[in-house]
Amino acid sequence: MNPLHATLIAKAGYDNGFENAVEQAGQAVMLSSARHTSSLRIASESGGYQVEVLLGTQALRHELEREFAGGVPQETFQCADESRLHAFLSRAAALSRSLPSQAADDYQNELAAELGQLPQHLHGTEVERLVRQRIGQDKYRNAMLDYWDGACAVTGIHIPELLRASHAKPWAECASDAERLDVFNGFLLAAHLDALFDRFLISFDAQGKIMFANALEAVQLQTIGVTTELNLRRIEPRHEPYLQWHRKQLGSRL
Repeated sequence: MNPLHATLIAKAGYDNGFENAVEQAGQAVMLSSARHTSSLRIASESGGYQVEVLLGTQALRHELEREFAGGVPQETFQCADESRLHAFLSRAAALSRSLPSQAADDYQNELAAELGQLPQHLHGTEVERLVRQRIGQDKYRNAMLDYWDGACAVTGIHIPELLRASHAKPWAECASDAERLDVFNGFLLAAHLDALFDRFLISFDAQGKIMFANALEAVQLQTIGVTTELNLRRIEPRHEPYLQWHRKQLGSRL
Protein backbone atom coordinates (compact mmCIF):
# COMPACT_ATOMS: atom_id res chain seq x y z
CA MET A 1 0.00 0.00 0.00
CA ASN A 2 1.51 3.30 -1.06
CA PRO A 3 1.57 6.46 1.12
CA LEU A 4 -1.24 8.08 -0.89
CA HIS A 5 -3.64 5.23 -0.12
CA ALA A 6 -2.68 5.33 3.56
CA THR A 7 -3.40 9.06 3.64
CA LEU A 8 -6.75 8.62 1.88
CA ILE A 9 -7.78 5.93 4.38
CA ALA A 10 -6.75 8.05 7.36
CA LYS A 11 -8.69 11.05 6.00
CA ALA A 12 -11.75 8.90 5.29
CA GLY A 13 -11.60 7.69 8.88
CA TYR A 14 -11.20 11.19 10.30
CA ASP A 15 -14.14 12.49 8.24
CA ASN A 16 -16.43 9.63 9.25
CA GLY A 17 -16.06 8.98 12.97
CA PHE A 18 -12.70 7.20 13.25
CA GLU A 19 -10.33 10.03 14.09
CA ASN A 20 -7.37 7.87 15.17
CA ALA A 21 -5.27 6.28 12.43
CA VAL A 22 -2.14 4.13 12.78
CA GLU A 23 -0.32 2.75 9.73
CA GLN A 24 0.86 -0.86 9.96
CA ALA A 25 4.19 -1.28 8.17
CA GLY A 26 2.80 -0.01 4.88
CA GLN A 27 0.30 -2.88 4.70
CA ALA A 28 -2.85 -1.48 6.31
CA VAL A 29 -4.25 1.33 8.45
CA MET A 30 -5.85 0.80 11.85
CA LEU A 31 -8.77 3.14 12.61
CA SER A 32 -10.34 3.78 16.02
CA SER A 33 -12.09 6.54 17.97
CA ALA A 34 -12.38 7.96 21.47
CA ARG A 35 -16.18 8.11 21.00
CA HIS A 36 -16.73 4.35 20.75
CA THR A 37 -14.85 1.08 21.20
CA SER A 38 -14.85 -0.24 17.63
CA SER A 39 -11.68 -0.50 15.58
CA LEU A 40 -11.09 -1.41 11.94
CA ARG A 41 -8.17 -2.57 9.82
CA ILE A 42 -8.24 -1.29 6.24
CA ALA A 43 -6.02 -2.37 3.38
CA SER A 44 -5.93 -1.08 -0.19
CA GLU A 45 -6.51 -3.86 -2.69
CA SER A 46 -6.99 -3.87 -6.48
CA GLY A 47 -8.25 -0.30 -6.61
CA GLY A 48 -10.64 -0.84 -3.72
CA TYR A 49 -10.49 -1.34 0.02
CA GLN A 50 -10.71 -4.37 2.28
CA VAL A 51 -12.13 -3.67 5.75
CA GLU A 52 -11.80 -5.98 8.75
CA VAL A 53 -13.68 -5.35 11.99
CA LEU A 54 -11.03 -5.95 14.65
CA LEU A 55 -12.97 -4.81 17.69
CA GLY A 56 -16.73 -4.42 17.77
CA THR A 57 -19.86 -6.10 19.08
CA GLN A 58 -21.62 -8.97 17.35
CA ALA A 59 -24.55 -6.60 16.89
CA LEU A 60 -22.30 -4.21 14.94
CA ARG A 61 -21.08 -6.97 12.65
CA HIS A 62 -24.66 -8.17 12.11
CA GLU A 63 -25.86 -4.69 11.14
CA LEU A 64 -22.93 -4.12 8.77
CA GLU A 65 -23.49 -7.51 7.13
CA ARG A 66 -27.17 -6.70 6.66
CA GLU A 67 -26.52 -3.28 5.14
CA PHE A 68 -23.36 -3.90 3.12
CA ALA A 69 -23.32 -7.63 2.35
CA GLY A 70 -26.96 -8.60 1.93
CA GLY A 71 -26.99 -10.34 5.30
CA VAL A 72 -24.22 -12.77 4.31
CA PRO A 73 -21.61 -13.32 7.08
CA GLN A 74 -18.29 -11.69 6.20
CA GLU A 75 -14.73 -12.07 7.43
CA THR A 76 -13.88 -8.82 5.66
CA PHE A 77 -15.96 -6.21 3.84
CA GLN A 78 -15.13 -5.04 0.34
CA CYS A 79 -15.46 -1.36 -0.60
CA ALA A 80 -15.09 -0.90 -4.34
CA ASP A 81 -13.97 2.72 -4.19
CA GLU A 82 -13.34 5.67 -1.91
CA SER A 83 -16.99 6.75 -1.94
CA ARG A 84 -18.09 3.31 -0.76
CA LEU A 85 -15.40 3.38 1.94
CA HIS A 86 -16.70 6.72 3.24
CA ALA A 87 -20.24 5.33 3.40
CA PHE A 88 -19.09 2.19 5.21
CA LEU A 89 -17.04 4.10 7.78
CA SER A 90 -19.79 6.63 8.44
CA ARG A 91 -22.33 3.88 9.08
CA ALA A 92 -19.92 1.80 11.16
CA ALA A 93 -19.21 4.79 13.40
CA ALA A 94 -22.90 5.66 13.78
CA LEU A 95 -23.76 2.07 14.71
CA SER A 96 -20.82 1.88 17.10
CA ARG A 97 -22.10 4.97 18.92
CA SER A 98 -25.68 3.71 19.12
CA LEU A 99 -25.62 -0.04 19.71
CA PRO A 100 -25.59 -1.42 23.27
CA SER A 101 -23.88 -0.60 25.43
CA GLN A 102 -22.12 2.52 24.11
CA ALA A 103 -25.05 4.87 24.80
CA ALA A 104 -25.32 3.56 28.37
CA ASP A 105 -21.57 4.01 28.90
CA ASP A 106 -21.72 7.57 27.54
CA TYR A 107 -24.68 8.28 29.81
CA GLN A 108 -22.85 7.08 32.91
CA ASN A 109 -19.77 9.14 32.07
CA GLU A 110 -21.69 12.37 31.46
CA LEU A 111 -23.94 11.77 34.46
CA ALA A 112 -20.96 11.29 36.78
CA ALA A 113 -19.47 14.57 35.53
CA GLU A 114 -22.69 16.53 36.06
CA LEU A 115 -23.50 15.00 39.43
CA GLY A 116 -19.96 15.79 40.52
CA GLN A 117 -20.81 19.48 40.08
CA LEU A 118 -24.20 19.23 41.78
CA PRO A 119 -24.29 20.58 45.37
CA GLN A 120 -24.35 17.74 47.87
CA HIS A 121 -27.67 18.80 49.38
CA LEU A 122 -29.36 18.28 45.98
CA HIS A 123 -28.26 14.66 45.62
CA GLY A 124 -31.16 12.24 45.93
CA THR A 125 -33.69 15.00 45.21
CA GLU A 126 -36.01 15.82 42.31
CA VAL A 127 -33.20 17.92 40.85
CA GLU A 128 -30.97 14.85 40.53
CA ARG A 129 -33.82 12.85 38.99
CA LEU A 130 -34.35 15.54 36.36
CA VAL A 131 -30.62 15.65 35.58
CA ARG A 132 -30.59 11.88 35.08
CA GLN A 133 -33.66 12.02 32.86
CA ARG A 134 -32.40 14.93 30.75
CA ILE A 135 -29.03 13.34 30.06
CA GLY A 136 -30.56 9.92 29.45
CA GLN A 137 -33.18 11.13 27.01
CA ASP A 138 -30.58 13.17 25.12
CA LYS A 139 -28.29 10.13 24.81
CA TYR A 140 -31.22 7.95 23.76
CA ARG A 141 -32.29 10.37 21.03
CA ASN A 142 -28.75 10.66 19.68
CA ALA A 143 -28.39 6.88 19.67
CA MET A 144 -31.69 6.47 17.81
CA LEU A 145 -30.73 9.09 15.24
CA ASP A 146 -27.47 7.21 14.66
CA TYR A 147 -29.06 3.76 14.50
CA TRP A 148 -31.88 4.77 12.13
CA ASP A 149 -29.52 6.94 10.06
CA GLY A 150 -31.56 10.06 10.84
CA ALA A 151 -34.79 8.78 9.25
CA CYS A 152 -38.18 7.69 10.59
CA ALA A 153 -38.33 3.92 11.14
CA VAL A 154 -41.63 3.79 9.23
CA THR A 155 -41.91 6.62 6.73
CA GLY A 156 -38.24 7.29 6.05
CA ILE A 157 -38.71 11.04 6.55
CA HIS A 158 -35.39 12.58 7.59
CA ILE A 159 -36.23 15.99 9.03
CA PRO A 160 -34.69 15.88 12.55
CA GLU A 161 -37.10 18.47 13.94
CA LEU A 162 -40.03 16.16 13.11
CA LEU A 163 -38.52 13.00 14.60
CA ARG A 164 -38.98 11.62 18.10
CA ALA A 165 -37.08 8.86 19.91
CA SER A 166 -40.00 6.69 21.02
CA HIS A 167 -39.66 4.14 23.81
CA ALA A 168 -41.65 0.91 23.53
CA LYS A 169 -41.17 0.27 27.23
CA PRO A 170 -41.34 3.74 28.83
CA TRP A 171 -38.47 5.29 30.78
CA ALA A 172 -40.27 4.94 34.11
CA GLU A 173 -41.09 1.26 33.52
CA CYS A 174 -37.55 0.16 32.64
CA ALA A 175 -35.67 -1.96 35.16
CA SER A 176 -32.25 -0.45 34.39
CA ASP A 177 -30.43 2.30 32.52
CA ALA A 178 -29.36 -0.35 30.00
CA GLU A 179 -33.04 -0.89 29.10
CA ARG A 180 -33.77 2.84 29.01
CA LEU A 181 -30.91 3.51 26.60
CA ASP A 182 -31.25 0.39 24.43
CA VAL A 183 -31.85 1.39 20.79
CA PHE A 184 -33.97 -1.75 20.43
CA ASN A 185 -36.39 -0.43 23.07
CA GLY A 186 -38.35 1.64 20.58
CA PHE A 187 -38.05 3.43 17.26
CA LEU A 188 -37.25 6.77 15.69
CA LEU A 189 -40.68 7.96 14.57
CA ALA A 190 -42.23 10.97 12.88
CA ALA A 191 -44.05 13.12 15.45
CA HIS A 192 -47.58 11.95 14.59
CA LEU A 193 -46.58 8.28 14.80
CA ASP A 194 -44.70 8.93 18.04
CA ALA A 195 -47.82 10.47 19.60
CA LEU A 196 -49.86 7.37 18.72
CA PHE A 197 -47.12 4.92 19.74
CA ASP A 198 -46.46 6.71 23.03
CA ARG A 199 -50.14 6.43 24.00
CA PHE A 200 -50.38 2.75 22.98
CA LEU A 201 -52.80 3.57 20.15
CA ILE A 202 -50.55 1.88 17.60
CA SER A 203 -47.91 -0.82 17.89
CA PHE A 204 -46.10 -3.25 15.59
CA ASP A 205 -46.22 -7.03 15.30
CA ALA A 206 -43.18 -9.30 15.18
CA GLN A 207 -42.85 -8.71 11.41
CA GLY A 208 -43.03 -4.92 11.81
CA LYS A 209 -46.61 -4.52 10.53
CA ILE A 210 -48.58 -1.71 12.17
CA MET A 211 -51.37 -2.53 14.65
CA PHE A 212 -54.19 -0.22 15.79
CA ALA A 213 -56.24 0.22 18.95
CA ASN A 214 -60.00 -0.07 18.39
CA ALA A 215 -60.46 3.49 19.61
CA LEU A 216 -58.94 4.82 16.39
CA GLU A 217 -61.12 5.63 13.39
CA ALA A 218 -59.67 4.67 10.03
CA VAL A 219 -61.02 7.79 8.29
CA GLN A 220 -59.30 10.10 10.76
CA LEU A 221 -56.03 8.18 10.51
CA GLN A 222 -56.07 8.35 6.72
CA THR A 223 -56.11 12.15 6.86
CA ILE A 224 -52.65 12.05 8.46
CA GLY A 225 -51.37 9.25 6.22
CA VAL A 226 -51.63 6.44 8.77
CA THR A 227 -52.96 3.29 7.11
CA THR A 228 -52.75 -0.48 7.44
CA GLU A 229 -50.09 -0.45 4.72
CA LEU A 230 -47.47 1.07 7.03
CA ASN A 231 -44.62 -1.14 8.22
CA LEU A 232 -41.31 -0.72 9.97
CA ARG A 233 -38.50 -0.36 7.45
CA ARG A 234 -36.66 -3.07 9.34
CA ILE A 235 -37.01 -4.99 12.59
CA GLU A 236 -34.57 -7.09 14.61
CA PRO A 237 -35.20 -9.95 17.07
CA ARG A 238 -33.90 -7.71 19.87
CA HIS A 239 -36.87 -5.38 19.35
CA GLU A 240 -39.34 -8.14 20.17
CA PRO A 241 -39.14 -8.31 24.01
CA TYR A 242 -39.89 -4.59 24.21
CA LEU A 243 -42.59 -4.80 21.56
CA GLN A 244 -44.26 -7.65 23.44
CA TRP A 245 -44.53 -5.36 26.46
CA HIS A 246 -45.87 -2.54 24.27
CA ARG A 247 -48.43 -4.75 22.54
CA LYS A 248 -49.83 -5.83 25.90
CA GLN A 249 -50.63 -2.19 26.66
CA LEU A 250 -52.24 -1.77 23.24
CA GLY A 251 -54.13 -5.03 23.84
CA SER A 252 -55.96 -3.45 26.75
CA ARG A 253 -57.41 -0.96 24.25
CA LEU A 254 -58.60 -3.53 21.72
